[in-house]
Parts: sequence; structure tokens; C-alpha cells
Amino acid sequence: MLLTLTLTQPPATDLGYLLGKSPARAQSFPLAFGQAHVFYPEAGPGRCTAALLLDVDPVGLVRNRRGGDGGLLEQYVNDRPFVASSFLSVALSQVYGSALAGKSRERPELAEALLPLEAKIAVLPCRGGEGFLRKLFEPLGYVVGAVRHPLDEQFPDWGPSPYYTVALSARCRLQDLLSHLYVLVPVLDNEKHYWVGDDEIDKLLRHGEGWLATHPERENIARRYLKNQGKLARSALTRLAHEAGEGDGEEAVEEAQTEPEERVRLNDLRLTAVVVALKECGGRRVLDLGCGEGKLLRALVQHEQFAEIVGLDVSHRALDIARLRLQRLPESLQDRVRLLHGSLAYRDARLAGHDAAAVVEVIEHLDPPRLAAFERVLFEFARPGTVVLTTPNREHNVKYEGLAPGALRHKDHRFEWSRAEFAEWAKRVAERYGYVVRFAGIGAEDEVVGAPTQMGVFVRCRKG
Repeated sequence: MLLTLTLTQPPATDLGYLLGKSPARAQSFPLAFGQAHVFYPEAGPGRCTAALLLDVDPVGLVRNRRGGDGGLLEQYVNDRPFVASSFLSVALSQVYGSALAGKSRERPELAEALLPLEAKIAVLPCRGGEGFLRKLFEPLGYVVGAVRHPLDEQFPDWGPSPYYTVALSARCRLQDLLSHLYVLVPVLDNEKHYWVGDDEIDKLLRHGEGWLATHPERENIARRYLKNQGKLARSALTRLAHEAGEGDGEEAVEEAQTEPEERVRLNDLRLTAVVVALKECGGRRVLDLGCGEGKLLRALVQHEQFAEIVGLDVSHRALDIARLRLQRLPESLQDRVRLLHGSLAYRDARLAGHDAAAVVEVIEHLDPPRLAAFERVLFEFARPGTVVLTTPNREHNVKYEGLAPGALRHKDHRFEWSRAEFAEWAKRVAERYGYVVRFAGIGAEDEVVGAPTQMGVFVRCRKG
């Protein structure tokens, strides 16, 4: 298991001060799972490289483990000694602890400096492929290089392996680079060699401070880092949503109940249902009101039917994230999307003249006294031909483990409606503003409490 860090700014040997390890000599450090060795393959004025080599002892790990299962061949013969994993994160914290904490005793000013840094991981499991690798590191400003290894060079028909040689380069603080590696290497491996408990949430948030809360893949990062344990992931995502100042942390309650590989996520089902409803109405100019970080926008832009897509949100931060996500799409798709800053509580001439509008998990964030204003803004002034609106079904909350009786799915929810309450509101609004409405449930339907999400599709009457 090999990680190299390279500084290319003279005097490049300052890397030794940053890491707290002298380029003049090799050093070894005992770890619970083997040995770590630090040495410098090159140390010149213009380029300096520090190598961290981990020698993992899988036999010792199994023999020293408490309890049984010591005789399984898989525990002795596996990829753990050779690929970057949570072992590397532990080594970073123990061998490069001061650098990971952003400290340098001899050169404290260097710890805060933006430096041209390169990191190379010899063999990194990318469970999710190169696309997922890039989704993790490119939003953080890295130039990513990845070379995929075959499963066996002697047997090309076996196909490619999940292992890559990965190179990252950026102008950043060394602390940031190490923090990103500490968190994201285990995420890519999607495995940890030790028990994961509540203290892992604190580690994740500590090393993710300043970047994880606004990362486009924060949900996948939190779940994988915490070994897909629903309760832990839910807690971490709620705290991250609070840190980001957002109001969409209810997905942490809804989606962290199960491992993402086990079933289609509720949010994916919700977005699919909304896209289908919008396609059925035949509209070409559509609104995403309360677009948040742009998940629905990115789903809509994949369909040629939608020639003009407008996303509106009250949060500048959410719009910035949506813009970042959209920039990763081809320019031909980006050109069809426009982002607006605004509130659904105030009349906005920019919203008029569209064929359809989606309001996905937004209405429950409005204070009840503002509902009347929202109704007029959407159904009287914007007046699209079709409105697709989703909101939580309060009755289904009893199905969520860990949610206290009577509690709402997220702290920013001002209310949550039962199916009867939603139907009463929707029918009243439809009658008042000249629409007809039909209802559907989204997600696993329970015979007693219904589906977790309820959807209303409002269609404007022709004479309205």
C-alpha cells in the first residue's frame, strides 16, 4: 500500500517540515495492523516527494482478533495488504498527525499556505468506478488522473478490476489534501477494517469541516464512510444539513434507513415520478420551484422534451451547488437550464408563461401563514398548465426507526400533512384557481399508513 505526496514549489524540501519527517532519513512506525515506513524517493529544490508505505500483516490481524472465525481462508488471503483502504486513513492520522491537524512546528506559516501539491495512490479500489472517483475529488478542485488495472493481465477475458492508480493535483493546503484522503479513500473502498460507532461521526465531521457539508456527494460519502449503517448516516447527514444551513435534511431520515444497494432510494423514486408526470403533460417550458441543489434539474435536462428549464430557490448556497453540478454536464445541456434566486412567497413575473411547474418537498418548509401567498404566487400569477407537487405523508412517520412519536422528519419542517389533510388543501386550491387535481403515493405503500410521499398533479382547466 503506497501513497506519495509531492511538492513542486521551491524550496520543495519544505515538505519535510510540513510532514514533520526529515528527507534525510527513512523512518518506520509500528501500527496495530503492521508497519508504516516514510522515505523520500526524491528531495531536490524544485521537487520533493514523500512516500508512505504500509506493510499490513493480515495473518497477525486474524490471529490477534478476539473471538472465533480465525480459520477462514478469506481473512488470510485478500486485497487488504495491497490496496488503499481505511488502514491508510489510520496511518495518516498516526504518522502524519500534525500535518493532518494543520500544524507545522518549524514552519507554521507553511501549514496555511496554498501549495502546488500532488498525491498518487498506487492501488485504490474505486467501487463505483472512475465516474464516482471524479465525483468525489473534482468538486474539491483536483485534477484527477486514473489508470484502471485489469483483473489479471494473463487472462484479459476476465475483464477490468475495480482497482486504479490514481493521481491528484491541486493548489491547496496540505491539511486539506490529507483530510480529503482520510475521508474519501475508505469511501471509495466502501469498507472499513474496524468497528464503526458513534465516534466515527465525529471523525467524519471533524475531517470534513469546511468542505463536506456542501459537497455534491455528501450523502454517499456519509453512508459509505459509516459502513452504510442507517442510524449513524442519518445522524451525520442531519448535522451536515444543519451546518450547510439547508432545509432538505429530511432525506437523511428517509433515505438512511437502508443501504443504498438494497433498494431504490425514495428520493430517486420521487424524482422519477415527478419527471414522468411532467413528461405526460407535454410541457416544454418547465419550472423547478425550490430547486435546492439541482437534483431534479439534472434529471429533467436529460430529456429533450424540456427545451427550457428554470430552477428557483431562496438559498444562494443551494444555487451555487446546483450551478457546480450543472457545470459537469455537456454545454448543450447546460444551455437549457437557467437558475434564479427568489422566494415563493412573493409574486415574480419571471415565473409566468411556463407550461408546467414542479414543487418537490418544498411546501412543508413554509410557515402556515405564508401558504396563502404561496398559493397565489403559483396558481394565480405564475399559473402554469400543470403543477406537480410532492410533500411527506405524516402518517408514514411511524415506519421510521428512531423518529420520536409526533416528531417531524426534519427540524426545518413547519408542518407535515396526513393524506386527508393534503387532499383537503389540494382540492380547495384547485377549485379556487381553476384546476383539477389527482393524487398518487410514492414509495413503498403500506396498507394502513400509506406511502412515505404523497403527490398531487394539478391540471389547469381549459377555460381557466
